[in-house]
Amino acid sequence: MSIKPKILLLYTGGTIGMIKDYKTNALKAFDFNQILEKIPELEQLNCNVESISFEEPIDSSNMNTQNYVEIVNIIQENYKGFDGFVVLTGSDTMSYISSAVSFMLENLQKPIIFTGSQLPIGDLRTDAKENLITSIEIACSRKNNKPIISEVCLYFEYKLYRANRTTKINAEQFEAFTSMNYPPLAESGVHLNFNEHYIYKPEKENLDLIVRKNLVTDILILKLFPGITEKTVKSILNTKDLKGVVLETYGSGNAPDKNWFLSLLKDAITKDIRVINVTQCSGGNVIQGHYETSVVLKQIGVVSGKDITTESAVAKLMYLLNENLSLKEFSFYFEKSLRGEISNNFD
Repeated sequence: MSIKPKILLLYTGGTIGMIKDYKTNALKAFDFNQILEKIPELEQLNCNVESISFEEPIDSSNMNTQNYVEIVNIIQENYKGFDGFVVLTGSDTMSYISSAVSFMLENLQKPIIFTGSQLPIGDLRTDAKENLITSIEIACSRKNNKPIISEVCLYFEYKLYRANRTTKINAEQFEAFTSMNYPPLAESGVHLNFNEHYIYKPEKENLDLIVRKNLVTDILILKLFPGITEKTVKSILNTKDLKGVVLETYGSGNAPDKNWFLSLLKDAITKDIRVINVTQCSGGNVIQGHYETSVVLKQIGVVSGKDITTESAVAKLMYLLNENLSLKEFSFYFEKSLRGEISNNFD
């Protein structure tokens, strides 16, 4: 362990990595190897920062699971040589990406902080510098010679969240993210205050990092709306090679109780397609059986997503589908907290 914490900064793409050429007013990619020249404030953090950038920056809208694997490979290759990691991505899909990385890394004992910005790093009113500086400070933070954070997190506009609890809620404001069902892990103001009660603490130390890179992508999100037709649902559930569905239902997990709808879901589950029930509401949780319209969903084998976000449900579904679990085993592991993504304080 180095006396000065070593932090690896990984730039994958996104708004934060752009800087304005004031002669042409055009945006160009920022060279993170020159980060101390552009952001000398980092010298005050008393840490060593090195950077790696994707050869070709990926716009957040173009991110896919191969890019997730590339991020995880870089972390795996550098895991023993660094004390923490800050990953810069586009904010539009950051909750999806960071949630997936949280499932791909098991026995994590170092901080991985995802961040980005709403404005480029070279913009006059940018939020990029604060997000970047504080993310690096969080990745450096230690107590009793141990990292305070040892999980995958997302930092944006003065708040640190557990990554797999987040959702992007605003495309215009600097406060772009929220975590409706889990409190912030830290808040940055005059002081950087950690809410240590909510931070994950590894049960055992010095465990080897386990990396899982095989994600099943034959899944889809089916969002219910009043008036959705049998033809539409049938077409979606008959998608070729479909392995899993994140079903966005109403309220606390309610869905139409029409025979045709339930029959289509039951047929899909019989074909070993895993169906996850998540709520369309920003906050709250699925309680299958709480209302009559969700009783049958539970009976036919729809898996409760409890208070998981859609973004995290997608990531967890991709992860668990590779494990070849029976429906009973799959339901057990999906409804259980694996990386702090779900609450276990309700049925």
